[in-house]
Amino acid sequence: MVLSEIYADKQIIITGDTGFKGSWLALWLHSLGATVTGIGLAPKTSRDNYVACGLEQVITHYSCDIRRYERILEIFSATEPEMVFHLAAQPLVPESYITPRETFEINTQGTANILEAIRRTSSVQAGVMVTSDKCYENREWIYGYRETDPVGGHDPYSASKGAAEIVISSYIRSFFSTDNTPAISSVRAGNVIGGGDWSENRIVPDFMRSLEAKKPICLRNPGAVRPWQHVLEPLYGYLLLGAAMIQNGHSFSGAWNFGPLYRNNLTVEELIRKFIEHSRGGMIETPKRDTPHEAGLLSLDISKAIHKLNWHPILDVDTMIRLTLDEYAIKNLTPEMVFDQRCAHIDEYMDLQKRM
Repeated sequence: MVLSEIYADKQIIITGDTGFKGSWLALWLHSLGATVTGIGLAPKTSRDNYVACGLEQVITHYSCDIRRYERILEIFSATEPEMVFHLAAQPLVPESYITPRETFEINTQGTANILEAIRRTSSVQAGVMVTSDKCYENREWIYGYRETDPVGGHDPYSASKGAAEIVISSYIRSFFSTDNTPAISSVRAGNVIGGGDWSENRIVPDFMRSLEAKKPICLRNPGAVRPWQHVLEPLYGYLLLGAAMIQNGHSFSGAWNFGPLYRNNLTVEELIRKFIEHSRGGMIETPKRDTPHEAGLLSLDISKAIHKLNWHPILDVDTMIRLTLDEYAIKNLTPEMVFDQRCAHIDEYMDLQKRM
């Protein structure tokens, strides 16, 4: 499948375009020739990927909270999107303990707002709704969760994503399952890393800040096992899925996992020690023990995406870390240079895919 043949000249809305994954997706879709409209809040820092690579110069952006349903509907009506990628979210587990109500409003009701806007916009052919691997009712299983396993969640973030999955499933069955209705899917990725992410309480940004400050990093949950993946891996899956839905409709609707190679399932401490090895700097501090509950073991079964989409994760841990550190090393680069670097990494990744 040639992605540029599918996405060139397509009118596409991305919610959360100023966020980490959303900005990378906006850049990739722009490079494929799509006309991208973003909906989201202002970037939180001047170093966020959206700012660093000058995305405001190449896409149309509407500053809007996804809880503002009427405004969302106005934007959809004005732009007439053919496809929607919904990534806007409150994305952090620790923050969800501080602002649980807002987390549910954004992640669950906000998702319902986007689905309702899709339902009321006749131009939309397909929608990819991004949730999280943490949407599953985590039982600390040693094997990967499948798309048919129950959703749930202990912490407010995980529960809000589980609830969003129920909302998406309801909309698919109620409104998006017959001819002449959009194809809708939900996608669940692992713990995504890459350049341009400066979120608080996220492990790689925390490491990069500790490296800059020449201070040790304190790990909240060093023994927690997570499915680590570079941002390009799940985004390639989202793009393949979106293209499949445009070409084949409802046969590709529903839930999909996009996790990494099983050997990329590392503990938090193992990942950071790898980063220390590659960056030749950094230290680990004795971890705190009074942090809120987070899942200890989590991995994804990606058989469905492999067999039905021919999507394959290809980046090993060392390559993933090399790309990530390169993407953070942009202190003296202009936005145009950062944009070109990101596009070069996409090209490198696609070359690796072709050689597989």
